[in-house]
Amino acid sequence: MLGVCRGRRKFLAASLTLLCIPAITWLYLFAGSFEDGKPVSLSPLEAQPHSPRYTASSQRERESLEVRVREVEEENRALRRQLSLAQGRSPSHRRGNHSKTYSMEEGTGDSENLHAGIVAGNSSECGQQPVVEKCETIHVAIVCAGYNASRDVVTLVKSVLFHRRNPLHFHLIADSIAEQILATLFQTWMVPAVRVDFYNADELKSEVSWIPNKHYSGIYGLMKLVLTKTLPANLERVIVLDTDITFATDIAELWAVFHKFKGQQVLGLVENQSDWYLGNLWKNHRPWPALGRGYNTGVILLLLDKLRKMKWEQMWRLTAERELMGMLSTSLADQDIFNAVIKQNPFLVYQLPCFWNVQLSDHTRSEQCYRDVSDLKVIHWNSPKKLRVKNKHVEFFRNLYLTFLEYDGNLLRRELFGCPSEADVNSENLQKQLSELDEDDLCYEFRRERFTVHRTHLYFLHYEYEPASDNTDVTLVAQLSMDRLQMLEAICKHWEGPVSLALYLSDAEAQQFLRYAQGSEVLMGRHNVAYHIVYKEGQFYPVNLLRNVAMKHVGTPYMFLSDIDFLPMYGLYEYLRYHVWTKGHAPTNFAKWRTATTPYRVEWEADFEPYVVVRRDCPEYDRRFVGFGWNKVAHIMELDAQEYEFIVLPNAYMIHMPHAPSFDITKFRSNKQYRICLKTLKEEFQQDMSRRYGFAALKYLTAENNS
Repeated sequence: MLGVCRGRRKFLAASLTLLCIPAITWLYLFAGSFEDGKPVSLSPLEAQPHSPRYTASSQRERESLEVRVREVEEENRALRRQLSLAQGRSPSHRRGNHSKTYSMEEGTGDSENLHAGIVAGNSSECGQQPVVEKCETIHVAIVCAGYNASRDVVTLVKSVLFHRRNPLHFHLIADSIAEQILATLFQTWMVPAVRVDFYNADELKSEVSWIPNKHYSGIYGLMKLVLTKTLPANLERVIVLDTDITFATDIAELWAVFHKFKGQQVLGLVENQSDWYLGNLWKNHRPWPALGRGYNTGVILLLLDKLRKMKWEQMWRLTAERELMGMLSTSLADQDIFNAVIKQNPFLVYQLPCFWNVQLSDHTRSEQCYRDVSDLKVIHWNSPKKLRVKNKHVEFFRNLYLTFLEYDGNLLRRELFGCPSEADVNSENLQKQLSELDEDDLCYEFRRERFTVHRTHLYFLHYEYEPASDNTDVTLVAQLSMDRLQMLEAICKHWEGPVSLALYLSDAEAQQFLRYAQGSEVLMGRHNVAYHIVYKEGQFYPVNLLRNVAMKHVGTPYMFLSDIDFLPMYGLYEYLRYHVWTKGHAPTNFAKWRTATTPYRVEWEADFEPYVVVRRDCPEYDRRFVGFGWNKVAHIMELDAQEYEFIVLPNAYMIHMPHAPSFDITKFRSNKQYRICLKTLKEEFQQDMSRRYGFAALKYLTAENNS
């Protein structure tokens, strides 16, 4: 093995790789295979939509949904074609010139009708209809904390974006974990006419931490109570959503309901569809006070300006303090306190029709909310069982949810015609860079890939690790696609230290990976493996982008830069942590390595690409190299140019596991133009090296010419 240093501070170790043919046969899971457009399951734990357990009716509903999705995809392609034709032209649009009228359903606006029962069906008002202007911004607030809730938010947002026709402004009350994940996701998603602001949930804990809460949502389940203080003072109204919500219609229809509020109505809520607040679920069941069945707070319309004038903060605090003297804690988090306030002040509520919050917990009256699937507006998975809840139509609801779960989020980047988007510096710079490329260049697609922004979901699964305090800790860094998924368990068994992985997947494949991981005792037993999903886009495998994503989110002082099909020897993690490296690291002398007992220095040579351990602040990989060829070679060359020294470490090695040829290496071997473009990119990289490092970089050009 090798060790490298620049000055006395930068160390790098490259592991020797041994090619071996294992006696056992590896089964490769090609998750890119589909049957009838449906992903093949990797886990037997959960029935898939094409399982025999699905009824014929459910299958028809699923197929109907898929047809709908394909129609929208075709519409998106048409929109893209129109955009490309319109490029360079500057059509002028005036805000407010075009408006759309939504037919709104009846709600009970009078306090005397508040407990008249659940509204069935989808009725429309006669006469003048409320109006949402075409370019009016709709504000949505969501409380989100942790890794799993961040995944739920993505599905919710997809369902909203799928139907929306208006600009959206998301206000996310998030802890540090969710903010890191979702900020990166939205920055790389780059959806037009969508703005996202974050509010530090951890700073709000003191506002509600005095309230004991038995609900599984914990302290974050109480934070909707303080939105009047948290959100901007000039924000007048907002739709508040739980993370387990799925939209089946345009959210503008719900936004338009604000126009129906009268008098002192400041809260729009759907009646609770279970018997919880009736107090008859079991013997000695004692719920918080509520008006009739009470109200569910999974979907709330808040008139913030009026609530502030009513001193909402003081109102809910006094109510909570009084009730806690007898109840001691909340059972349903903020919902209990909202209901206690409404019990005393029924005039505050505008009761929404129940199809705006069809609650899919066990033993609810949700089936009375709709006569047909076209009546559905919002589905709320408000049971801890989530998709395994009991409901007569649960298969349809599950299929609708799964459709958005696996829907290609890149298709939701469509423009809103007639609604000018806010200027985005990153987007403008990207367009400028792309416009400078020559589309007639035979290597145009290679060059364009360098500027492609891939939607990225960091920490897709729960991650928990604190680096050792002795500053010797090492994280294994690698990247993979679905066809290498079977390597994960073996690597986790061989490497007990932290791991940072970037996975190149489609939205559907990401869900297959989730099911696979959740069904694996080995993977679920490891919380120090960070899985970062980089979503597929374009025709090349962005290998160096993936490596950079995985490197960027390493939390230890050192990184072991590996590949997914190389299996570390047992004990390599501890060996790398406690081995005393001298300065240095380059091409491995295998004959010397076989007998070496101490580290030794080697020099860089052309096409050298060892697997190395480096400090976390090492240079990134060059993104111009995609697919097969020179992606690691260029990185090692950059390290050498920055005066890293290469040291081989004895008694440390990896095993190269056999695998099917990648799609990109097949293209390299069969496509002459691919090879020509790779050669061109290599020459341009060497020219860039000469500009950056001057005379010292001459040896790379000389070595290449002699190789």
